[in-house]
Amino acid sequence: MSKTTQRIDAKRTALLVMDFQAGIVGMLEHADALIAKAALAIRSMRACGGHVGYVRVGFTESEYAAIPERNKSFAAAKSAGRAFHADAPATAIDERLAPQSGDIVVRKTRVGAFSTTDLAEQLRSRGIDTLILSGISTSGVVLSTIRDAADRDFRLFVLADACADPAPDVHALLLEKVFPRQADVISIADLQKLLS
Repeated sequence: MSKTTQRIDAKRTALLVMDFQAGIVGMLEHADALIAKAALAIRSMRACGGHVGYVRVGFTESEYAAIPERNKSFAAAKSAGRAFHADAPATAIDERLAPQSGDIVVRKTRVGAFSTTDLAEQLRSRGIDTLILSGISTSGVVLSTIRDAADRDFRLFVLADACADPAPDVHALLLEKVFPRQADVISIADLQKLLS
């Protein structure tokens, strides 16, 4: 974990809750514990006047049709049927983390949170320059979003205990060796101390 003590200005910060949707949460062994931690982070952000944003993946029929076979991530989803159709229950944000009025909610069609959404514009229009990331999976949406957000000059934090990956060794490697190059890796307890 990073040892940052620099406070976080909640009014200029958004917690991004990424891919916490029924079809993905259901694949995790310890989903209930992860959901509880993400819910705690959300409550902490709301209590300090911070922003909460939700990112989910889902496809319309035309978006499914546009997925090329060479795209390893999504070609398999395309051939497996329409489980991740934009209106399917599998793409709904887990009800235990449900968005509230005024929250940012975007639907993506690729791994990262930015490339197929207007997320960056929504964040900038609210004066947000700091992101706290939580998501499933660490090697998917979290990694892709960190790289893109760093290139967009956001200050970045990753909530280690509100991220999960199907491969625990990959999860640990990313949190310990890769993410600290571009983000502070913190716990939810750290977040609560750093919020101003």
